[in-house]
Order: sequence, then C-alpha cells, then structure tokens
Amino acid sequence: MTVSPHDPGPARRPPHARRVAAFFDLDKTIIATSSTAAFSRPFFAGGLITRGDVLRSAYAHFLFMLGSADADQTERMRRHLSELATGWEVAKVEQIVAETLHEHIDPYVYAEAVELIADHHARGHDVVVVSASGRELVEPIAAMLGADHMVATRMAVAGGRFTGEIDFYAYGENKATAVRDLAAARGYDLERSFAYSDSITDAPMLDAVGHAFAVNPDRSLRRVAAEKGWDTLTFVRPVALRTSWRPTAALAAAGALGLAAACWWWWRRRRAGGPAPA
Repeated sequence: MTVSPHDPGPARRPPHARRVAAFFDLDKTIIATSSTAAFSRPFFAGGLITRGDVLRSAYAHFLFMLGSADADQTERMRRHLSELATGWEVAKVEQIVAETLHEHIDPYVYAEAVELIADHHARGHDVVVVSASGRELVEPIAAMLGADHMVATRMAVAGGRFTGEIDFYAYGENKATAVRDLAAARGYDLERSFAYSDSITDAPMLDAVGHAFAVNPDRSLRRVAAEKGWDTLTFVRPVALRTSWRPTAALAAAGALGLAAACWWWWRRRRAGGPAPA
C-alpha cells in the first residue's frame, strides 16, 4: 500500500482522532478513461512498448470502457502489463508520466468528481485516490487532483528497474483491505466515511464504508447498489482541470488591462491640462 509522505506519524496524531475520508476509485470514476491505457502513446514514443502493445492496450481499453472486461480478462491484462514492464527504468516511467500528465489525463477529469473532491475538502474530509494502476501513474494524478493520500498497485523494483513482480495489487478485496489499513493508521471512522466507484470489482471497498456511491456503475454494480441501498451518481462532464483556471486568469487579465487603460487615460488628461479624474 502506498500513502502520502506527508503523514505526521503516530506520535503527532491525536490518539483518539476519528476523522472522515472519501475514497475515490480513479478510472471511470474520477477520469473518463483508463489511466494505464492513456499513457500507451507516450510510452510508445519513449520506446518502452511496441506498436503491437499499443494495439493490445487499445483493445483492453475498449473492453474496459464498454464494461465488458470480466475478471479473467482483467487478470490476463494484469499479467501482460507486469511482464511488459519488466526491465523498465522507474525513473524513465516517472519522467514520461510527469511530462505528459496534463496532455493525456487532464482533459478526461470529470467536473462532477472535481466538485465532489472540493466539497469533501470543504467539509474537512481527507480525499484518498484508490486505484489498481501503478504507483508511478497514480501518485502524480492524485497530486494533480489535490488528493491527500493514495493507494495504488506497487511493482517490485531492483536496481532502479521493474522486476515484473507485484508487491501489492490494489484490486478487488485488496482495495478494501488497504482502505481498512489506512483507516486504522490515520484514525478514519469508516462508518462515517465515503467511497465512490464504477465497478463491481470495487464492491468490497464500497462495502467497507458507511456511505457508498456507485458512479456510472456497470450492470453488476448497479444491481448490487440497488440491493444494498447505495446511491447512484452519473458523471458526464469531462473537463480539463486547467480550463477551470482560465476564467479567473481571464478576469485578472481584463482587470489589468482596465487598470492600464485608466492609467493611460489619466496620464493623457494630465498632459492636456485637464482635471484629474476622481
């Protein structure tokens, strides 16, 4: 399990703190795509994968977006990805992700998810991204979203390269285990906490909290949500995070231009001997 390095440690945490957390799945919950497939093109450009690997990734992504990837197909893809990554330099993967993050992830972030994250933060809740994708992908995405912590799959590394082994696979029941472990470490009250996901494979994680939400659920999760009384949410507005900054920047620019125009007009009136404006 991977968590934020900013933990103050058990010595500084209040001994009986019972905080609230919101646990978010990543793919098709926060972003309208697969985080792993999103980086197939930059990995190809960086020489990490072949054209055939890109095509296989595209097919897996197609099944994923249709919700047609069953447990066996998901497991085969997991094995394929772990074999594929064997020998990759960790530093190179991190560099490619950092350089292409905004191009390949930013445009697919659901506006509704961004609003939910902001709402949880406003209520004093910690936000935790929980994803089956590798730490090298999830950590920068979580930071971009302003998440407090994250849980991700952890690949074994030796000599700065991936060995092909998986130390921790954040999938299915493992997600729920990681959530419970994180809650114990950080003093989260799971009964008061929240969880969001689109997939039936995350039902154990949703079942671990008191407030579970099925987001754009697949057919199986929709049925389970109805049986358990979980609320269902529909996210439909992917929007680049940076676009939310543009209106503010535009207003600031307009204000600066207005101030410059007023100063110029004042200077011209002074030069002409006219009265200074109020």
